[in-house]
Amino acid sequence: MPATSKDELEGITLSVYLYAVRKGAAVGPRDVVKGAHLSSPSVAYRHLERLEDMGLLEKNEYGEYTVKRKARVGGYVWLGKRMVPTMLAVSVVFLGILILELVVLALHYSVETFEFKVFFLLLILITGFAMAVLIVEGLMQRRRLQRSIQTEQAQAATLQRMNAFSA
Repeated sequence: MPATSKDELEGITLSVYLYAVRKGAAVGPRDVVKGAHLSSPSVAYRHLERLEDMGLLEKNEYGEYTVKRKARVGGYVWLGKRMVPTMLAVSVVFLGILILELVVLALHYSVETFEFKVFFLLLILITGFAMAVLIVEGLMQRRRLQRSIQTEQAQAATLQRMNAFSA
Protein backbone atom coordinates (compact mmCIF):
# COMPACT_ATOMS: atom_id res chain seq x y z
CA MET A 1 0.00 0.00 0.00
CA PRO A 2 1.84 3.14 -1.17
CA ALA A 3 1.82 6.10 1.17
CA THR A 4 -0.31 9.14 0.37
CA SER A 5 0.89 12.31 1.98
CA LYS A 6 -1.53 14.21 4.19
CA ASP A 7 -0.95 17.29 2.02
CA GLU A 8 -2.60 15.52 -0.89
CA LEU A 9 -5.49 13.94 1.01
CA GLU A 10 -7.13 16.46 3.32
CA GLY A 11 -10.21 18.61 3.76
CA ILE A 12 -13.08 18.03 1.36
CA THR A 13 -11.13 15.49 -0.69
CA LEU A 14 -10.55 13.42 2.44
CA SER A 15 -14.22 13.76 3.40
CA VAL A 16 -15.31 12.52 -0.05
CA TYR A 17 -12.85 9.62 0.16
CA LEU A 18 -14.01 8.61 3.65
CA TYR A 19 -17.63 8.67 2.47
CA ALA A 20 -16.80 6.40 -0.48
CA VAL A 21 -14.95 3.96 1.79
CA ARG A 22 -17.76 3.90 4.38
CA LYS A 23 -20.43 3.36 1.75
CA GLY A 24 -18.58 0.35 0.38
CA ALA A 25 -20.35 0.58 -2.99
CA ALA A 26 -20.02 2.68 -6.14
CA VAL A 27 -20.73 6.37 -5.60
CA GLY A 28 -21.59 9.14 -8.03
CA PRO A 29 -21.32 12.91 -7.67
CA ARG A 30 -24.95 13.37 -6.57
CA ASP A 31 -24.60 10.63 -3.97
CA VAL A 32 -21.42 12.27 -2.65
CA VAL A 33 -23.15 15.68 -2.43
CA LYS A 34 -25.63 14.22 0.05
CA GLY A 35 -23.27 11.89 1.90
CA ALA A 36 -20.31 14.27 2.28
CA HIS A 37 -22.50 17.40 2.69
CA LEU A 38 -21.15 19.25 -0.33
CA SER A 39 -22.70 22.24 -2.08
CA SER A 40 -23.02 20.91 -5.65
CA PRO A 41 -22.37 17.91 -7.90
CA SER A 42 -19.59 19.82 -9.69
CA VAL A 43 -17.66 20.16 -6.41
CA ALA A 44 -18.18 16.44 -5.73
CA TYR A 45 -17.09 15.55 -9.27
CA ARG A 46 -13.90 17.61 -8.95
CA HIS A 47 -12.93 15.81 -5.74
CA LEU A 48 -13.85 12.38 -7.14
CA GLU A 49 -11.63 13.10 -10.16
CA ARG A 50 -8.79 14.18 -7.86
CA LEU A 51 -9.13 10.91 -5.93
CA GLU A 52 -9.10 8.96 -9.20
CA ASP A 53 -5.92 10.79 -10.28
CA MET A 54 -4.35 9.86 -6.93
CA GLY A 55 -5.17 6.19 -7.62
CA LEU A 56 -7.52 5.82 -4.65
CA LEU A 57 -10.76 5.50 -6.64
CA GLU A 58 -11.54 4.08 -10.05
CA LYS A 59 -14.37 4.98 -12.39
CA ASN A 60 -16.62 2.17 -13.63
CA GLU A 61 -18.49 1.97 -16.94
CA TYR A 62 -21.52 3.74 -15.40
CA GLY A 63 -19.53 6.82 -14.37
CA GLU A 64 -19.55 5.89 -10.70
CA TYR A 65 -16.47 5.57 -8.52
CA THR A 66 -15.37 2.62 -6.43
CA VAL A 67 -12.57 2.41 -3.87
CA LYS A 68 -9.43 1.02 -5.47
CA ARG A 69 -7.28 1.00 -2.33
CA LYS A 70 -7.17 2.42 1.16
CA ALA A 71 -4.94 5.43 1.59
CA ARG A 72 -2.42 5.93 4.34
CA VAL A 73 -2.99 9.14 6.21
CA GLY A 74 -0.43 10.16 8.82
CA GLY A 75 -1.55 9.58 12.39
CA TYR A 76 -4.49 7.34 11.44
CA VAL A 77 -5.08 3.60 11.04
CA TRP A 78 -7.89 1.74 9.31
CA LEU A 79 -10.23 -0.35 11.45
CA GLY A 80 -12.64 -1.91 8.97
CA LYS A 81 -14.24 0.95 7.06
CA ARG A 82 -13.30 3.59 9.64
CA MET A 83 -10.18 5.67 9.91
CA VAL A 84 -9.23 6.01 13.59
CA PRO A 85 -6.47 8.13 15.15
CA THR A 86 -3.50 5.90 15.94
CA MET A 87 -3.46 7.18 19.51
CA LEU A 88 -6.99 5.88 20.10
CA ALA A 89 -5.99 2.47 18.74
CA VAL A 90 -2.91 2.38 20.99
CA SER A 91 -5.05 3.40 23.99
CA VAL A 92 -7.00 0.15 23.51
CA VAL A 93 -3.73 -1.75 23.94
CA PHE A 94 -3.08 0.17 27.16
CA LEU A 95 -6.61 -0.67 28.31
CA GLY A 96 -5.81 -4.36 27.84
CA ILE A 97 -2.58 -3.97 29.82
CA LEU A 98 -4.44 -2.12 32.57
CA ILE A 99 -7.05 -4.88 32.85
CA LEU A 100 -4.29 -7.50 32.98
CA GLU A 101 -2.50 -5.58 35.75
CA LEU A 102 -5.73 -5.32 37.76
CA VAL A 103 -6.35 -9.07 37.40
CA VAL A 104 -2.79 -9.90 38.51
CA LEU A 105 -3.11 -7.58 41.49
CA ALA A 106 -6.47 -9.08 42.48
CA LEU A 107 -5.15 -12.66 42.23
CA HIS A 108 -1.98 -11.94 44.20
CA TYR A 109 -3.29 -9.34 46.66
CA SER A 110 -3.78 -11.68 49.59
CA VAL A 111 -0.45 -13.52 49.28
CA GLU A 112 2.02 -10.81 48.25
CA THR A 113 4.06 -8.37 50.29
CA PHE A 114 3.31 -4.72 50.88
CA GLU A 115 6.10 -3.68 48.48
CA PHE A 116 4.57 -5.77 45.67
CA LYS A 117 1.19 -4.14 46.24
CA VAL A 118 2.66 -0.64 46.22
CA PHE A 119 4.70 -1.41 43.08
CA PHE A 120 1.64 -2.77 41.26
CA LEU A 121 -0.54 0.15 42.32
CA LEU A 122 2.07 2.55 40.92
CA LEU A 123 2.24 0.50 37.73
CA ILE A 124 -1.57 0.64 37.42
CA LEU A 125 -1.54 4.42 37.95
CA ILE A 126 1.13 4.95 35.28
CA THR A 127 -0.67 2.69 32.80
CA GLY A 128 -4.01 4.38 33.49
CA PHE A 129 -2.47 7.83 33.07
CA ALA A 130 -0.82 6.84 29.78
CA MET A 131 -4.11 5.40 28.52
CA ALA A 132 -5.99 8.58 29.48
CA VAL A 133 -3.43 10.81 27.71
CA LEU A 134 -3.65 8.69 24.55
CA ILE A 135 -7.45 8.81 24.57
CA VAL A 136 -7.52 12.59 25.01
CA GLU A 137 -4.91 13.15 22.28
CA GLY A 138 -6.72 10.78 19.90
CA LEU A 139 -10.06 12.54 20.45
CA MET A 140 -8.42 15.93 19.95
CA GLN A 141 -6.81 14.72 16.71
CA ARG A 142 -10.18 13.45 15.46
CA ARG A 143 -11.84 16.77 16.34
CA ARG A 144 -9.13 18.74 14.50
CA LEU A 145 -9.70 16.65 11.37
CA GLN A 146 -13.46 17.20 11.53
CA ARG A 147 -12.99 20.94 12.04
CA SER A 148 -10.60 21.23 9.10
CA ILE A 149 -13.12 19.45 6.86
CA GLN A 150 -15.94 21.73 8.04
CA THR A 151 -13.79 24.84 7.56
CA GLU A 152 -12.86 23.86 4.02
CA GLN A 153 -16.50 23.06 3.20
CA ALA A 154 -17.59 26.46 4.52
CA GLN A 155 -14.89 28.23 2.51
CA ALA A 156 -15.88 26.36 -0.64
CA ALA A 157 -19.55 27.22 -0.13
CA THR A 158 -18.71 30.90 0.43
CA LEU A 159 -16.55 30.97 -2.69
CA GLN A 160 -19.31 29.33 -4.71
CA ARG A 161 -21.87 31.89 -3.47
CA MET A 162 -19.51 34.74 -4.34
CA ASN A 163 -19.00 33.35 -7.84
CA ALA A 164 -22.76 32.95 -8.31
CA PHE A 165 -23.37 36.51 -7.04
CA SER A 166 -20.77 38.04 -9.37
CA ALA A 167 -22.05 36.16 -12.43
